[in-house]
Amino acid sequence: MSKLVTIYGGSGFVGRYVARRMAGEGWRVRVAVRRPNEAMFVKPYGVVGQVEPILCNIRDDASVAAAMQGADAVVNCVGVLNELGKNAFDAVQAEGAERIARIAAKQGIATMVHISAIGADADSDSEYAQTKAQGEAGVLEHMPGAVILRPSVIFGTEDQFFNRFAGMTRMGPFLPLVGAETKFQPVYVDDVAKAAVQGVLGQAKSGTYELGGPEVKSFRALMQQMLDVIHRRRIILGMPFFVARIMAGVLDIVKFVSFQLFPNNILTRDQLKNLRRDNVVSDEVKGFADLGIEPATLESVLPDYLWKFRPSGQYDEIQRSADNLRT
Repeated sequence: MSKLVTIYGGSGFVGRYVARRMAGEGWRVRVAVRRPNEAMFVKPYGVVGQVEPILCNIRDDASVAAAMQGADAVVNCVGVLNELGKNAFDAVQAEGAERIARIAAKQGIATMVHISAIGADADSDSEYAQTKAQGEAGVLEHMPGAVILRPSVIFGTEDQFFNRFAGMTRMGPFLPLVGAETKFQPVYVDDVAKAAVQGVLGQAKSGTYELGGPEVKSFRALMQQMLDVIHRRRIILGMPFFVARIMAGVLDIVKFVSFQLFPNNILTRDQLKNLRRDNVVSDEVKGFADLGIEPATLESVLPDYLWKFRPSGQYDEIQRSADNLRT
């Protein structure tokens, strides 16, 4: 019988790519998610019965244990950018990661891959960064041979980075940015999945890997590249941090007084703290080169999914060609 991997958060942005690749490797894939009925799209990643979404609450020991029963390896892709309800940073990114590792060790599972993030730091003033570091520590406490991946901002068809800002260009002539000069090293989602698969297959040595693409650019430069791809002209406005701090504070208060009916997916005070720091790979840790992976460039991927934000969508190139012929 083929081997089994349980992927927590396997229907999420990164998890679905890991699930597809593990199915391609011939493994049975158990996709552990909160809402299995919304994750049925993962089933065609393999043959009938090879990929199965199952119910799991990462905050519950029994649920986590049941999801990994009989597994040969586990992958944790669960994380949150914004706290909502019981899915707080500490409950998901610190306690949840530690819970998976602890139960995996108890069940005798030898292999674990954990998706963290560049910037994970127990001494950070950001709760997001703190809990990412606490999650890593919890994983290593119980699974010292785990592979930990720290990607920079991840891009791809379903991302909430380029898609979000490209959508904002439809609203007016200005594109406001907080931390316009902060540097990022965007990494393609499928490259992160390749690294995770190597960890599961034992092709990557245990330890921490920081994953960034081949280009380091400021937030402003990334948005200009996005505008070039979608054939739109917008004035990029760098918002001062003191103004952003006031705005984030007001939005967080509205979230609180509305009992989270307003989730504040715009800008939180914690996100603002992270936007003050560059999000790039360190020279002191392992990366793609140690895995033998050549990461994809932005130029080779962005046009494949941002075309829908062009003025004429999929017909924009045809229209531009026709305009050139008329001139």
